[in-house]
Amino acid sequence: MTRIEIAEDVIVIDAQAVASGLQIDAAALKQGMRDGSITSRCERGEGEDAGRVRVTFFSPARRMRITADDAGNILTCSSVGYTRRPS
Repeated sequence: MTRIEIAEDVIVIDAQAVASGLQIDAAALKQGMRDGSITSRCERGEGEDAGRVRVTFFSPARRMRITADDAGNILTCSSVGYTRRPS
């Protein structure tokens, strides 16, 4: 994945790429988004981050973050697992 589609109020990202970043399959991604166990947040940059968009997906086990410019070119993409604190 090298690009995302950005329109006025809509961002389109390939579901398979997001599923891969969350280490689940596309069907589990769709189900999680339907039932609310997978959520997302979109932020538009201001100040020195103007012209950038950050989209973050949260699953019960992982977070995936994509940062792109206004043209949809991906600048960074990261995915990390959540760890539990020792008891």
